[in-house]
Amino acid sequence: MPATTDTVWREQDTTPTAIEAAIRHLEHQRVQENPGYVQSRVLNLVLIVDRAWSGEIANRLGKVGRFHPSRTIVCSIEPRRTAIDATVTLSGAAEVKAGELAPVRETLVLSLGQQHLAGLDTIVDPLVKTDLPTLIWAPHGHQEALEELLDLSQIVLIDTVEEADPATAMRHALALSERIYVVDLAWLRSTPWRERIAGTFDPPNRRRDLQAISRMEIRHHPESPAAALLLAGWLASRLGWDPSPLVRHDGGLRARLHARRQDVTLDLVADPTQSVPGLAGITVQTARGETRTLDRGQGGLRASLTRRDGTTEAWTALGASRGEGGILGEGIRQALLRDRTYVPALRIAEALAR
Repeated sequence: MPATTDTVWREQDTTPTAIEAAIRHLEHQRVQENPGYVQSRVLNLVLIVDRAWSGEIANRLGKVGRFHPSRTIVCSIEPRRTAIDATVTLSGAAEVKAGELAPVRETLVLSLGQQHLAGLDTIVDPLVKTDLPTLIWAPHGHQEALEELLDLSQIVLIDTVEEADPATAMRHALALSERIYVVDLAWLRSTPWRERIAGTFDPPNRRRDLQAISRMEIRHHPESPAAALLLAGWLASRLGWDPSPLVRHDGGLRARLHARRQDVTLDLVADPTQSVPGLAGITVQTARGETRTLDRGQGGLRASLTRRDGTTEAWTALGASRGEGGILGEGIRQALLRDRTYVPALRIAEALAR
């Protein structure tokens, strides 16, 4: 990784106006150091975090790789705080050769109290880079603060697996999606699975099997039923299946999905051996007697096909998983894109979870 150099400003008991003026001064100072330094103009990221857990969020941000926002505004909440303290850091390449350009990234850490949340929009508004999309993320709750910032933002980042009740998570995500573009980390974790499932049935001679699916079992981390719901919702929305609500069945959850030719049995099963959030595996059976399975494995997803005559073929889909460390970076990247398949899948997932 190229060496970087930081320019830092700090002040206690400050105001948004003073912070904004300090940013402009630091930006001017950078350009005076070397005209090759330029402002990065991609995305604002506004974080609302508990002070006690801010280090964990900082570690996650450190793993986003090349998907760093242009300006990150961290609202660090301390319950008893009354004054606003601020630290502004401008980071850029330590060496900029003549004729080269080096983007400068900016990080603002605002130490705020509970009392500031009701008017958080008036604090953040002067500090976002204008004419850039703004992504907001409240990983520790603080829904009232997130509401304050919705009118300033174009994208909200959520993680539906963090909600204890999947039905509540689906309803909340669906309500948000009617007001703002939603990027759901639980949805992004399923991307490799969706890619491999789509690839399985992509050959023309396999597409007819989509209409013959009779049963589907989705295995998931015990605390990630939301991830399984979203995967089921994706398949159902793409294939035109109508859902019925899930019911308890044999230690898991079961539902009937109504397809054109026959009903599809859906089972959601918690896998206690799964160590990371998200999906553990999926099994798809067809009325023609074939069974296809994908399971999380070392270096990718383990795939197998059991034919009607009992013969089995197995292989590894290399590089299928991005890993938990890369999910946040993928979420920031997705904020600049538009995924038209998420909301239809979310509607089905919400109907299943009722």
